[in-house]
Amino acid sequence: MPRTHGNARLRAARAAAGYRSQQALVDALARNGVHVSLKQVQRWESETPPWPYPDARRVLQQLLNRTMEQLGFESPTGGVAPGPPATQLAPPARTAIRTPNLMQPATAATDFLAVTRAHRQLYWSVAPAVLHPAVTAHAGLGEALLPATAGHTRQTLAAALAESHLLGGRIEFFDQRAPERARDTWVQALQAAGEADDPLLGSAILAHMAFVPGWAGDQPAAAERMIAARTYARRAPASAEFLAWLDAVEAECETRCGNDRTALNLIAHGEEVLAAGSTQANPEWMDWFSPIRLAAFKGNTELSAGRLPQARETLLHVLAELPADADKQRTVVLGDLGAVEAAAGRPEAAAEYALRALELLEAHWYATGLERVREVRRALAPWQHEQYVRDLDDRMYGWGAVVSALAY
Repeated sequence: MPRTHGNARLRAARAAAGYRSQQALVDALARNGVHVSLKQVQRWESETPPWPYPDARRVLQQLLNRTMEQLGFESPTGGVAPGPPATQLAPPARTAIRTPNLMQPATAATDFLAVTRAHRQLYWSVAPAVLHPAVTAHAGLGEALLPATAGHTRQTLAAALAESHLLGGRIEFFDQRAPERARDTWVQALQAAGEADDPLLGSAILAHMAFVPGWAGDQPAAAERMIAARTYARRAPASAEFLAWLDAVEAECETRCGNDRTALNLIAHGEEVLAAGSTQANPEWMDWFSPIRLAAFKGNTELSAGRLPQARETLLHVLAELPADADKQRTVVLGDLGAVEAAAGRPEAAAEYALRALELLEAHWYATGLERVREVRRALAPWQHEQYVRDLDDRMYGWGAVVSALAY
């Protein structure tokens, strides 16, 4: 139905239920286990509201005592869907399967998983602006296929779908610096992991979700997500590396929130976990962490804590030990080394590290790496008239670098 002033039905139902503001509805949803952003509620109250995911539909109807149609939403499959089961993922409007009896064969799940694995590997070499649309389209296909599967086929497909959404969110957060979009994508990933009944994958998704408030300085929200991530990890056999990675994620969040001592304690615990080892193998999809990457977290925290000699030693070790295909991580380490040298009063060395990072970013774009280089440049402000800083500026604001920064 046409809407000239946004979704007036949802807005009126919200007010009638006593939620005077959109934030009040966000808070009520959160108290009922559904975590959405304020922007998501704003989109629901827009002229073209997107179809909420299953748990959100269920709780919205409970809180506002209205059906989805009465709340101004239109089912992506056409017609009215008053209350689908919370475990059913809503297929996208453009790819919805309209023949529910046409069940997919078991090969659909294995074929979908094969593409998911290929995307996982391509992440380390393909530009994010090129890969992200493919990952998003692939996830849309998975959501369309899922209702037409059952049993083991459904479980396999749901796990692959969760991983695909996880990768999409990683690109949005780390490569495109779009945290709110990443959060919404990771919510979809968590829904799919629940379909697959895969607590370890759910733990990984929840830990990634902690980055969003953690990087924004919201320690309580980050800690809450990490508690959930650790709870899920206890439900499945987790490897030593997986548990150490949870420590590393929480340590980075604590560092971003200014709690360096807590972060260093978490990293020390992660080192102990790795030293103790375990018989449990890493999950196949966990290709973003290793002991040397834990050391990279440590170096950044030592830098934040002002332990410059220790940070320099740690980061130089990481730089020497990173594998050849880890150029994204290498840009971050080079940026941190530049920040160490700038803080130590060695601006020329700092500019040299930043230049090396920029050279890599031209071939392997990584928004997080550029963020580190920008931090170095800000630290070099007292020396901005020196030739080595001007050389850095020339490289940093060259055509290629500027276009890349705006493109992602």
